[in-house]
Amino acid sequence: MSETETVVEKKEEIKDSESSADFDESAQKSKAVTETVEEVKTETKKEAKEKWGIAHIYSSFNNTIIHVTDLTGGETAAISSGGCHVNADRYESSPFAAMKAANAVVETIKTKGFTGLHIRVRAVGGVGSRVPGPGAQASIRALARGGFKIGRIDDVTPIPHDTTRKKGGKRGRRV
Repeated sequence: MSETETVVEKKEEIKDSESSADFDESAQKSKAVTETVEEVKTETKKEAKEKWGIAHIYSSFNNTIIHVTDLTGGETAAISSGGCHVNADRYESSPFAAMKAANAVVETIKTKGFTGLHIRVRAVGGVGSRVPGPGAQASIRALARGGFKIGRIDDVTPIPHDTTRKKGGKRGRRV
């Protein structure tokens, strides 16, 4: 991509050598002599600098939250959730709401110059479900369709190594 392109242009110049005293064939031939001069210009294509970000997708069975940051994770570029785009609470975790949230994020981060995204998908984890909700796949697909390069897709669901205690006490939840 960073190759240089060469453009060759040819220019024609006509020599006028007329002498009033000598007007023979050699003078007429030298009048019609053309010289081609080649000029070489080098143009460099400027590469568009790639700007990568991280899309944190938290997908539970109640909502889907999409949060885009820079590579360090310290500065937020855009954030949106499924609940911002639907009216009823029961639709917050739907794939449609996740897709609408992802499209809102895409419009925001395109204006900020991002070209690629690493995706981190997170489920509830801990004592909750370790399977992402229904909006995770729809939001990943919407980000990819937004025209971004997709780097890594990681599952960052917090899973305890020594199991945590479920709520409800020693005798469990009494109904």
